[in-house]
Order: sequence, then C-alpha cells, then structure tokens
Amino acid sequence: MHTIWKGSISFGLVNIPIKLHAATEDKDIKMRSLHRECHTPIKYEKICPVCEKDLEYEDIVKGYEIAKGKFVVIEDEEIKELRDNSEEKAVEIVDFIKIEEIDPIYFNRSYFISPNEGGKKAYSLLRKALVESNKVGIAKIVMRSKEQLAVVRIYQNTMVMETIHFPDEVRQTGDVPNVPAEDEVGQKELDTAIMLIDQLSTEFDPEKYEDDYRKKLMDLIQSKQTGEKFVTPKEKAPAANVTDLMSALQASIDNTKPKIDKEASEKVPASKITKKKRTTKKLKAQ
Repeated sequence: MHTIWKGSISFGLVNIPIKLHAATEDKDIKMRSLHRECHTPIKYEKICPVCEKDLEYEDIVKGYEIAKGKFVVIEDEEIKELRDNSEEKAVEIVDFIKIEEIDPIYFNRSYFISPNEGGKKAYSLLRKALVESNKVGIAKIVMRSKEQLAVVRIYQNTMVMETIHFPDEVRQTGDVPNVPAEDEVGQKELDTAIMLIDQLSTEFDPEKYEDDYRKKLMDLIQSKQTGEKFVTPKEKAPAANVTDLMSALQASIDNTKPKIDKEASEKVPASKITKKKRTTKKLKAQ
C-alpha cells in the first residue's frame, strides 16, 4: 500500500513513528475530451488573454483576489517557507472524546495509519488504550500546506485518521432555502411513515450496494469496444396517480411487503422447512 505521508503521532510525551496510507480510492471511470472529427485528445494551454502569449510554468505565480481584478501576489518560495516552518510532520493529539459527539457532516477523508520502524509497541499501546477507553483522539496535522483537524480512531484493529472540517468550514443550516418550520404533521401519517421505516430497517451491509451508473457505463464502453449492440435496460417507472402523502406512504408499505416476505422465507433454514413438511404428512396420515 502506497505511503503518502511519514511522521509521528504524539499524545502527551509519547511519540509513535507512523505512515499514512489512503483508505479509499476513486473508482470513477476516467474519460478524456476528444476532437470529434479525428478523436485526438484535446490539449489545454495556459494563455494570457491580455498579452496573447503561451505561458511556461515559470511565468505563472499564485495570487489572492482582494477586489475585482486586483490581486496580492504570493511567490512559491514564500509558500515553501511557510510550509517548512509549520509542517512538523506530527499528528498531535490534543483531546480525547467519544465519537458520538462528532456529527458526520464534519468528516472529510480517511487514512490508514501504520507503524513505522520502531513504532509497533507504542502503536499497539495507543490502539488498545483507544479501544478500552471507548474514545477517539482529536488531532492537528499539516498536510499539503494546510493545517487540518483530524480524528484518530480504530477500524478493524487498525488505527485510522479521519480529517474533519473546522467549524467555520461547515455552512449554517439557517442559510438553506425553503426549509419548512415545525409544521403540524397528522398522527396517522406519522405512524404510517414510522411503519414504513420499520419495514425497511436492516443491518448495514455495504456489499449489497453497487454503483449502478458506473456498471452501465462500463457495459456501454465494453459493448462499443467489441462492436456489440448495447441495450439499456428500462428502469421501473415510479408509481403514478398518487394523490396525497398518505396514499404514497400506504403504497410504499404495500410495495415493500412482498420483498420482506421473500427475504424472510430465504432466511428460514431448510431443516425447519423439511421438519414442517414431515409434520404435515404425519398429521394427514393420522
């Protein structure tokens, strides 16, 4: 597994040499933009529209726009100096809390943490301490020239670091348009909605969920590659003529019953079905 960062985790006076590895990977199907006529990949050039010149890498600087068309220019050397002064290559745990105290909206990216040379014992110590205390660490780390807040926790016997947003990076719900106030909800509608939720409730099994769009796109690519005719299966049309909320809820419950009954029958052990058949035959014989 590729290492993307090396440093240490520190809590108190304890330092653990570690490596970080990306815990997730992008499975999106990458496609390039082509010239329709000759299928040549399009080339994007850096051009100054005022000077009408093609620019090289050394001709380009970064700038922060303080007003329309007015910039403060920042040189690469200045950014490098800031990075060198602040990046101590340490994940500094500053607090320990319960994971339930963090709303999922704060979570950003996940990284696996592995011990570096000489760090296995201290790694095992922190891992066991987090499990026994049922706590997670809140840490600060500088990555890619940016200070980030992070959570250090345990996932399947491996330490994981989850970067999380700072509070001012999370937008306020009060700014979301058209969110209704606490409107009156009919008790019958509420009971039916809860009944529907109960019918659809299950244990989380990530293996049952697939990226249907990606699969269809891959099928399309493969069919065009082999010259086969690609047929897009028609999606089931949503139920029509639902006149009100209560009717929609009731129709949803009715639609989920066959699925639930089928899943329940599939979970019945074969031995119980055989036993039931034998009992029925015995009763008939009597």
